[in-house]
Amino acid sequence: MIKAVIFDMFETLVSLCKTEPYFGKDMAKDADIPLQDFGKKWHESEYERFTGKVSTEEVITDVLKTFGKYSDELMSKIMEKRIAFKKRAFEPQNMNPDIVPMLKTLKDNGLKTAVISNCFSEECAPIRNSLIFPLFDEILLSWEQGVIKPDHKIFEIAMKKLGVKAEECLYVGDGGSDELKAAKEVGMNPVQATWYLQEGLNQPTGPMQEFRQAKEPMDIARISGKI
Repeated sequence: MIKAVIFDMFETLVSLCKTEPYFGKDMAKDADIPLQDFGKKWHESEYERFTGKVSTEEVITDVLKTFGKYSDELMSKIMEKRIAFKKRAFEPQNMNPDIVPMLKTLKDNGLKTAVISNCFSEECAPIRNSLIFPLFDEILLSWEQGVIKPDHKIFEIAMKKLGVKAEECLYVGDGGSDELKAAKEVGMNPVQATWYLQEGLNQPTGPMQEFRQAKEPMDIARISGKI
């Protein structure tokens, strides 16, 4: 019997690919630093940025100083654009309209809900200030937990906080970071959310036929066996 549904955040509950992006290549352009040079330092710091060892602001500051481009004005410009990009993903008009009704249906039917998200420092506030934040029993952010998917530990932390066993959980995600495979390995019931996936977008994955798929958010309520 399913007692809890645990979600990925990006490209599952919200999408970073449905609004004007501001990724590394955009920051490199604003900083007038060759993409190859900017990208090397940016990507090398990814694990540390995910696990709370260093903030996005600290990394960008280091990159700008390394290439002699630092100024308070440029730093503020880049961070403001980066934060605004992340906030846009949580605006209602940029979300699948069935996300909130689906989450409310799960809660109304007695299911516990949680999020496990690999996220950077600048994403924590938009997540906690979002309209969906109050709909979860637990929110586990890698920046705060110090561990990222697909490490089994973060799934185990979520189960402990929810007070459920692995076989009592649905894990719903787009499939990036090997999260569905990891969820299956710990004994959860993985479901790939495909409602945001679209060819031609800069998304981490595509449809994965080896996993059960949900083409629309309300499929999750049906799969849970509650409606």
